[in-house]
Amino acid sequence: MTLATILGYLGLGLVLALAGIGSAIGTTIAGNAAEGALKKKPEGSGNYLVLSALPATQGIYGFVAFFVMLGRMKANPEMGLIIFGVGLSVGLVCLLSAIRQGQVSANGIVGVSQGHDVFTNTLIYAALPELYAILGLVGALMV
Repeated sequence: MTLATILGYLGLGLVLALAGIGSAIGTTIAGNAAEGALKKKPEGSGNYLVLSALPATQGIYGFVAFFVMLGRMKANPEMGLIIFGVGLSVGLVCLLSAIRQGQVSANGIVGVSQGHDVFTNTLIYAALPELYAILGLVGALMV
């Protein structure tokens, strides 16, 4: 097994792991806010659930990137260095995007629990960090 092949598989692991870790952290951040909000305004639980679930999408993007790059890696193991770079880049983008999206969602959950009509605006604001995860995925698909 060549160094390029080893690095390629490391890149595949990184995209999957970093995106999944980001989603776990982001959903937990928003979920913690939702748990507190349920004590104050339990009737908003549907909104809290939607906002808490938003950061989970980055894990899906990481999996899609992993799946696509795995096929390319198997077809041409010499692409390993490229796969490593793309996997690390997309993984980091998804990690940070999910964490920041979880923070935006958590703030929206708190606002909804305080009686403010911010659910729709929070969805829009939370979609902005997700754009970068989508761009990262598109970049991985173009390699």
